[in-house]
Amino acid sequence: MMYIVIKGGELVAIHESGEMYLETILILSQNLPFVRAIDICEEMGYSKPSVSRGLGLLRKGGFIEVDNSGGITLTSDGKNIAQRIYKRHKTLTEFLILLGVDKETAAADACKIEHDISDTSFLMICKFIERA
Repeated sequence: MMYIVIKGGELVAIHESGEMYLETILILSQNLPFVRAIDICEEMGYSKPSVSRGLGLLRKGGFIEVDNSGGITLTSDGKNIAQRIYKRHKTLTEFLILLGVDKETAAADACKIEHDISDTSFLMICKFIERA
């Protein structure tokens, strides 16, 4: 799924890879005093040049800020998207586990589904979980 965010009258697109970076930054920021590019490389298993390019695009789009020491923080737009994706990840993992899928497989599959599922289908899964 691609998000289109309006920033100062300009449309900015964020793709699945951008969502993954934002979600990773959010998760890392919950466990580290500050997030650096190398932390993202290690967490995602990507090369430094790939992460540098991805972060550059997110910075240009206004989704992250990088301070002089290399610390990466989410902007409010970046945080909103990251929290939305992370909520989908956790909910879809829970849903798959309810269906009998083992925890590891459920988490891996949720990571794939979270970017493509429609808002309507996700809402219905949330309602299903609430009734379960």
